[in-house]
Amino acid sequence: MDKNKKNDKTSISHAKDEKAQPTELRQDLVTGDWVVIATGRARRPEDFASSKREVIEENPEKPCFFCYPEETEQEKDSLIYRLADGDWSLRVFPNKFPAFARGRSVKHKEEGPYFSMDGAGYHELVVTRDHRKQIAEMNILEVAEIVDAYQERYIELMNKKSVNFIEIFHNHGKEAGASISHPHSQIMAIPVISPYVQLELDGAERYHKNNKHCVYCTMIEWEAEHKKRIVFENDDFIAFCPFSSRAAFEVWVLPKKHKPYFERTADKEKLALAEALQVAVRKIYAALEDPAYNFYIHTAPCDGKDYPHFHWHIEILPRTANWAGFELSTGIEISTIQPEVAAEYLRKID
Repeated sequence: MDKNKKNDKTSISHAKDEKAQPTELRQDLVTGDWVVIATGRARRPEDFASSKREVIEENPEKPCFFCYPEETEQEKDSLIYRLADGDWSLRVFPNKFPAFARGRSVKHKEEGPYFSMDGAGYHELVVTRDHRKQIAEMNILEVAEIVDAYQERYIELMNKKSVNFIEIFHNHGKEAGASISHPHSQIMAIPVISPYVQLELDGAERYHKNNKHCVYCTMIEWEAEHKKRIVFENDDFIAFCPFSSRAAFEVWVLPKKHKPYFERTADKEKLALAEALQVAVRKIYAALEDPAYNFYIHTAPCDGKDYPHFHWHIEILPRTANWAGFELSTGIEISTIQPEVAAEYLRKID
């Protein structure tokens, strides 16, 4: 009897806590998607550093695929940057195991009510020289060189016949999809537009039609004025935890001026972009003690159409939680820390 009464009191106490800290549903201003900010079971910022990422196993008897591209029979470089001593600092080459068949024309197919096309496109790897050194540990010039490579390869690939959309992304850690520990990014150039980017394109156009203003510029102006979710900013770029963060410590990096196309980033802006990206990644690295994460560039498609209402940006998503039944069945993601709290914690990190 006493035990049951104790349980009843505990339940009442939990209910009071949940009432004091109600969970919030927040809506993405661009896509309309909902996320849950589970303040009722919120974690302290430092708690997210307790889960170490899984280490990718390496075979010491075999040369690294990326340290020695020639010895491991990687294909000819699409791009290579060299140092003054002749050694390379960065190189881009086709993936040996591409997700898309290079140089093929797109053939459409039908099977009853179904529709498909050939997986034509390009799949390249952007590899930096150091086997261990990740972006969080690089200097600004090293990150700027990566940005240069992204842009140079984007411009080359966007004019290919089968390409209408290009995704540039970086996976860090096994949980984030990396199968090789050597730091690298990937570029995929494909004939179809990402459904998620299409949601952003549609949302940006809809918001501009209703408000006569860019939705991303609206967010930038609000965040710059109120500052509670800002992580870092310089003259040209701003980094903040979005209001409707899908993951704990999610950070976006955006140009402050309205720019739909990443590939049109001016040379004078690249150092500022490199600084904003490096600082954001470094702060996440320090705060969460080297977590697995993904970042990717969302820019207007290269399909020949005009997208004046879009605003290109980088999204950085630490792998701080796994999708379970609710997320999989609804598409609504749950974060257990308010983005305002995460941003404040990240700002304090040097």
